[in-house]
Amino acid sequence: MTTRTLLSSHNKEIIIGFDKPFTMIGERINPTGRKLLAEEMKNGDYSRVEMDTLAQVAAGAQMLDVNAGIPLADEPKILAETIQLVQSITDLPLCIDSSIIDALEAGLSVYKGRALVNSVTGEDESLDRVLPLVKKYDAAVVAISNDETGISQDPNVRYEVAKKIVERAQDYGIKAQNVVVDPLVMPVGAINDAGKQVLQLITRLRTELKVNTTCGASNFSFGIPNRNGMNAAFITMAIGAGMTSAIVNPLHAEVVQAVRASDVIMGHDPDCSNWLVNYREPQQEGAGGRGGRRSRRRKS
Repeated sequence: MTTRTLLSSHNKEIIIGFDKPFTMIGERINPTGRKLLAEEMKNGDYSRVEMDTLAQVAAGAQMLDVNAGIPLADEPKILAETIQLVQSITDLPLCIDSSIIDALEAGLSVYKGRALVNSVTGEDESLDRVLPLVKKYDAAVVAISNDETGISQDPNVRYEVAKKIVERAQDYGIKAQNVVVDPLVMPVGAINDAGKQVLQLITRLRTELKVNTTCGASNFSFGIPNRNGMNAAFITMAIGAGMTSAIVNPLHAEVVQAVRASDVIMGHDPDCSNWLVNYREPQQEGAGGRGGRRSRRRKS
């Protein structure tokens, strides 16, 4: 039996699953580190949010992450307004991203469809506050593999935190298939074996805990040059290890290409159809086919 996480908007469904194409969750609707976007959202100007939404849809994202974490701003109000705007211009399902419980509820209350809540940790306070909300709105949830002790560099400890969250979610009536685990991707520039750690953990989460997985993929390359090249290599290997989704920047062509190629390699792009649609070179007029130039036969 394969694990499938069903998410939806008002008129579109997607499934994150072991037997499905990899799900790219667009990261751009996030004011963190973007002063201009933060100021605009704080003042009720969502024109840049609209541009980011349309650009990510055009680039091939299957979901969009929506974050409104702006210091000294009314995050619940801004998050709800942003979700309503985004849902008015795209039918992609959304990942509602906040560490503020009131903001999560405000976003879920206006969301049309079945959202992915980002996120809950293994801390008891987080579990007791977020999981009832996930159950109330019949959402799915991202489970981040850290707890009161912080982020362990031991993959076995992070696995046990993930297992704890999945078990606690079941206590609230949330099925394991609706918990998408984030194994926590650490920067390889700071922790040399960060890649090896997380690949081992992804494999265990898939084979033993049997849950879908996600991550903030760009974290891996933080602080090193040629980040897009590194991210593309990382995400390819993560997909091979069993990762089923990730929060990425779909405007980075190298990363999107790596995802699409991985779908082909994993057998999740039948007849290479998605790859061909996106990368086949246009046929020149008169070349091949009927009316095209015929090759000459060589005389014997």
